[in-house]
Amino acid sequence: MQRRDFLKALGAGTLAAAGSSLPRIGHAAGMVPVRLQLKWFPQAQFAGYFVAKGKGFYAAEGLDVTLLPIGEQSPIQTVVAGAADFGTTWITDLLTASSRGLPVVEIAQIFQKSGFTLTTLKKYGIEKPADFKGHTVGIWPGGNAYPALAFFKKYGLTTSLEPGVGNPDVKLVTYGFDPKLVFPDKAQVVSAMIYNEVDQIINMGYPLDTLKIFDLADYGINLLEDNMFTTQNVLNEGNFKGSGISGKEVGARLLRASLKGWDWAVKHQAEAVSMVLSQCGPYCKGAGKAASGLKHQTWMMAHIAQLYEAGPTLKGDAGLLEKSELDNNIALLNSLKVLKTQPAKNVAEWSVWEMATGKRVPWKV
Repeated sequence: MQRRDFLKALGAGTLAAAGSSLPRIGHAAGMVPVRLQLKWFPQAQFAGYFVAKGKGFYAAEGLDVTLLPIGEQSPIQTVVAGAADFGTTWITDLLTASSRGLPVVEIAQIFQKSGFTLTTLKKYGIEKPADFKGHTVGIWPGGNAYPALAFFKKYGLTTSLEPGVGNPDVKLVTYGFDPKLVFPDKAQVVSAMIYNEVDQIINMGYPLDTLKIFDLADYGINLLEDNMFTTQNVLNEGNFKGSGISGKEVGARLLRASLKGWDWAVKHQAEAVSMVLSQCGPYCKGAGKAASGLKHQTWMMAHIAQLYEAGPTLKGDAGLLEKSELDNNIALLNSLKVLKTQPAKNVAEWSVWEMATGKRVPWKV
């Protein structure tokens, strides 16, 4: 169904009642089981979802949501295989999967600013992009390296990953997400999420004032991270798991409750961290000799809040993937020649966000 037909069928009166636009499923009708695949281990990166579950926001929408951790595997795999109904992932994962023909569809953009950094020690004298020349940089495997590669390409720096480059400007080494594996002995610079690995580096004994942090979003490399996605099959489902409601309605309920959880978590960060600490177990404290669960999750929550409260969220449109940002992200990946073909035209489905919020996107879909 096209977006306009869908909105017409939904009804103008329904759209006007934002926040209560969908008929609720009462307990008598039973709760609808939904599996939400998280991109990593339990931590404050997913605080909004833990809050939505713990505060009963999902239950209020008639959903019995199970939050599934995954570690270093791809959420794309579990959602496409049907082991999960919805998932969170980075937009680069989503776009590359779509370009390979996988039927993945983004329904919301939770983080509106990239938290990807390249972090080094001030003593190395790397003050601007050109100064990376002659240094070794630690990157993550697979699609997690794309922001760093896009940064180097934008600033005309060749890397050791490029075929046929005999004397690259930057040597790249791959490391498995724990900076102490390579930093600073094997790599003077490392990929580091502002909300996670930067704090791990601090806990390794390098105070914040000794670090030089290149926030790639500030350099025009805003490859967006955590979104919410599903498959076209789920969205096309007219009777999701025998519940009597459609996959799109389930997605809208899930999204609305999740955004409510995120709004609450950002406004009540200490309480949100407490809820996360009850879930994250051995993954609470990150890494480093000075690490502690409370400190690390508090750091993470504060920086996650900054990624959430950016872009459309500041305009009252939390969860909205702006078409211009989608186009920019596709263009960046095209510049790296990582897309086998162009992502599907329906790689983003804005009607779910419209159902969840009672608003309409300001562009033609």
